[in-house]
Amino acid sequence: MIKKAFLYFRLAFTGAEKNFTSGSINRAIFMLSVPMILEMIMESLFAVVDIFYVSKVSVDAIATIGLTESVIMLVFAVAIGLSMAGTAMVARRIGEQQPKEAGDAAWQSILIGFVFSIVVSVIGIVFARDILRLMGGSEALISQGYGYTKWMLGGNLSIMLLFIINALFRGAGDASLAMRTLWLANGLNILLDPVFIFGFGPVPAFGVEGAAIATTIGRGTGVLYQLYNLFIKKNILGIHRENLHINLELIWRLLKVSFGGMGQYLIGTASWLFMVRIISIFGSDAIAGYTISFRIIMFTILPAWGLSNAAATLVGQNLGAKQPNRAEKSVWRCAHFNMVFLFILSIALFLLAENLIYIFNDNSAVVGYGSSSLQFISMGYVFFAYGMVISQAFNGAGDTRTPTIINFFLYWLFQLPLAYFLAMTLNMGPNGVFLAISISVSALAVVFILAFNRGKWKLVQI
Repeated sequence: MIKKAFLYFRLAFTGAEKNFTSGSINRAIFMLSVPMILEMIMESLFAVVDIFYVSKVSVDAIATIGLTESVIMLVFAVAIGLSMAGTAMVARRIGEQQPKEAGDAAWQSILIGFVFSIVVSVIGIVFARDILRLMGGSEALISQGYGYTKWMLGGNLSIMLLFIINALFRGAGDASLAMRTLWLANGLNILLDPVFIFGFGPVPAFGVEGAAIATTIGRGTGVLYQLYNLFIKKNILGIHRENLHINLELIWRLLKVSFGGMGQYLIGTASWLFMVRIISIFGSDAIAGYTISFRIIMFTILPAWGLSNAAATLVGQNLGAKQPNRAEKSVWRCAHFNMVFLFILSIALFLLAENLIYIFNDNSAVVGYGSSSLQFISMGYVFFAYGMVISQAFNGAGDTRTPTIINFFLYWLFQLPLAYFLAMTLNMGPNGVFLAISISVSALAVVFILAFNRGKWKLVQI
């Protein structure tokens, strides 16, 4: 039994299997989700290590990251939206056994992401100070941290391409290649973080700005590795000379799918942005506590996204192979596994919240806000487990419109008013924001389940 389990793990780790339209569904989930979970663990590990080093600089340095991330999430939203379209399109073409068309979709996705990132880079470099000021940062915080914001937004091309190309690999079923890319990028980030933050040898101490420099170098290296595998090595998904053209019709099809994906995450991101803005009313300690707790939350949630991404690939490939019932069964299996995983984690977070925050900062106010954030938000984990898998299933089918509508109503028309009401009207402070997050993600999951059971996602053509 142990030998067989080790064999399966090795196959999943190396990416020996890439077609998941036949055979055991549980095996398919395992082969896809293992590298995806390992990929997400590295991403979440970097997030925690990064905030650990920055927390040694100052509270304002932590708050700078929190404010900048609230804005950089808009870049992530667009990258993830384009990633959804790329994943769905590539997975469908691979399921239909059309590798040339899959390469076309990959190249056009990269072109779209490149153009958008250039615009963001210019804005980030020119208006870094103004962005932090708009988010409620103090003048002292802006003076210390604007370099971090300039590097993160100015170097967003590495973020954009890393997200998009890894999503293309996952859509093709090559999750292990996406995993290796992120391990390279974030492993380098972790090694360079203390060098650029605190200084080493000829490298001066850049403080919080050093964290952004290390991130840009690490992610940029990961992108170079991705391009090598796309253009030179050419595995199951490759970009050849015949793919290198501008296809306006395909770009428009990708954009139509990605608009829904962008809408989902822009809606969710804008909601989080306003949440941070509400929290900033209560000072840097509240922002710092929330930022640390958010990094810990990402450490637990990102592995769960591995199962969710597996569901998206399985849906896309099986719809391409004309097997909608297998696609549906795969989604429910992924959701059940995810629920068990997050239920266990929610108990651990609730019980150990204060100790976990204390690892990163011993300021009593920061620990108090951070532990409250962890406890309140973790209470919604069980429901969120289903919501995150099913939303990705819609996206894998190319139906990005349904999740966009659901997100709009649940985040903007429900979560935001609830957060403001609890925090300001009922005088709950930041705890009101944390509680509103838990309530809204639970409601979101219920609505997703009801929409998924209608089955209209099976009929989407892309």
